Amino acid sequence: MKKQTSLFLALVVASALAITGCSKAETSDSAASASCAKADLATVASGTLTIATGEPAYYPWILDDAPETGTGFEGAVAYAVAKQLGFSNDEVTWVRTTFDGAVAPGVKNFDFNLQQFSITAERQEVVDFSSPYYTAPQAIVSYEGSKIAGKTSIADLKNAKLGAAVGTTSLDAIETQIGIKPQVFNDNAAGVSALKNGQIDGLVVDLPTAFYLSGVEIDKGIIVGQLPSTGSGDQFGLLLSKDSALTACVSAAVDAITADGTLAAITEKWLATETGAAVLKQ
Repeated sequence: MKKQTSLFLALVVASALAITGCSKAETSDSAASASCAKADLATVASGTLTIATGEPAYYPWILDDAPETGTGFEGAVAYAVAKQLGFSNDEVTWVRTTFDGAVAPGVKNFDFNLQQFSITAERQEVVDFSSPYYTAPQAIVSYEGSKIAGKTSIADLKNAKLGAAVGTTSLDAIETQIGIKPQVFNDNAAGVSALKNGQIDGLVVDLPTAFYLSGVEIDKGIIVGQLPSTGSGDQFGLLLSKDSALTACVSAAVDAITADGTLAAITEKWLATETGAAVLKQ
């Protein structure tokens, strides 16, 4: 599905990869005792949950720059969290922010913000994060008509020539999950050049980068598939103002939709089925 634009995909990569690292969001010691009843939530506007996203917001995170429809991965996540907190769809208000403005210290005009913010210790010094709602898996990028186009399992890739950038978890994934010797490049740009020149069949990168490369850098680019999750990777969290009274409850809501399978269903729909980035079979 090719609804991405160059600007969208550049922003996806910038936001997902600007600062690497994964850490579980820290919550207040009072999380267990916090009252998460809707009436007790100290939201920006009484009786309303104010959620922020980018301006504009792009596929597959938000569909058609219309977060209020609840379509797209982060749009669906936002309304699932809102529902868990007791807010109906018509009690949700959307505002827009820049990525940099949201992660800067200071008073916020939203209750939480989601724009593929990676949870990092540096950012946690000035803002709060919820529990992670997404961990970026590895994915294989290729092009239509390639040797591995249409492959659906790890076994199908045993004879493929795959590459990744030096020092990345993508490189490790080729060896440990696929079980073949990778070709190593200085960076993703060198890997893309090798793919274009037919030196490799596919390039392994994290999924947000795969959206970018397949949509912008590679002519007739495709995502062959996602590698099965190992539980590690760049983690995204809902962003709140520092020491927000809502952090514990928002984290609890994310934990709840994770536990009941809602989040998994949203992820499968918007980051696998709709994008054509299915998880490769073991």
